[in-house]
Amino acid sequence: MSVVVGVVVFPGSNCEHDAAEALEAAGATPRLVWHTETSLRGVDAVILPGGFAHGDYLRPGALARFSPIMNAVGSFAASGGPVVGICNGFQVLTEARLLPGALQKNSGLTFVCRDAEIQIESDRCVLSAGIAVGTRLRIPINHFEGNYICDEHTLAELESEGRIVARYVVNPNGSVASIAGIANASGNVVGLMPHPERAVNPLTGSTDGLTMLRALVRSCAARVG
Repeated sequence: MSVVVGVVVFPGSNCEHDAAEALEAAGATPRLVWHTETSLRGVDAVILPGGFAHGDYLRPGALARFSPIMNAVGSFAASGGPVVGICNGFQVLTEARLLPGALQKNSGLTFVCRDAEIQIESDRCVLSAGIAVGTRLRIPINHFEGNYICDEHTLAELESEGRIVARYVVNPNGSVASIAGIANASGNVVGLMPHPERAVNPLTGSTDGLTMLRALVRSCAARVG
């Protein structure tokens, strides 16, 4: 049975079709879920994709946090369901308090759009399970507010509990501790600023994104038995 991954679409999302195609390449069946829906019945995992949810007029993710589907996402996550937020989706997860910390404007106040090398720091989450710690991947980044911040206590917890999923080899945005992605305490909710869905085809210059998306599919398959 194929793993079914719901890809939530907010007004302003622009990476949902990239995510869907990448999931198919990773061996999953994608299902687009409009943000006004109230149920995630029938999905094995959820992705909140990149873009500019609700225009990000207040701050990234602040309005999307109140979309009806987010109640279902919160319940799904609480039950152990895999939830991955990519770029804008990461911002939504912090606004919804499903992940700690926040994302602010990049240092230097510049938009960054290029490939970034990241290093896997933990294999304890649904997006990195089975990937050797220390593995380096080349994944595109495309953001203006990707600078992850948190207080010292939260950073210490993330470090000690193995919840820093990946770090930038060269920090492109000023993120504290060069953090590129984090997970919740259970490892089933993950936020990642780089875009793995944009690194699945040799024509793009890297297929390293498949490494992470296949880890998600494996994690789902193991959970559903």
